[in-house]
Amino acid sequence: VQLQASGGGLVQAGGSLRLSCAASGRTFSRHAIYWFRQAPGKEREFVSTISWGGGSTYYAGSVKGRFTISRDNAKNTVYLQMNSLKPEDTAVYYCAASPIITTAVRSMDYWGKGTQVTVSS
Repeated sequence: VQLQASGGGLVQAGGSLRLSCAASGRTFSRHAIYWFRQAPGKEREFVSTISWGGGSTYYAGSVKGRFTISRDNAKNTVYLQMNSLKPEDTAVYYCAASPIITTAVRSMDYWGKGTQVTVSS
């Protein structure tokens, strides 16, 4: 599975962005897809995940109620809709894939290059 994240940018606090994670590979539909983020000087942290069938979604407490993850297996794409953005959401956002549901960075089998999200106050 190869992953490519896009959609980052600069937005004011309270604004919205939609990230996309485009995947290639025949096993995409059998992997849960994840979003992680890493702010300068901080460890990479779990943001959200969606199961391979799309029936289960999970969010970090810091983004729950503001971010929504979805997937379109026909397009091999996962989306992260981010609303009510805050300056503390500023980070490089990465998509990743794993055949299991977990929040552990070390359990990801595949990673895409990140996309920068900057939220100004």
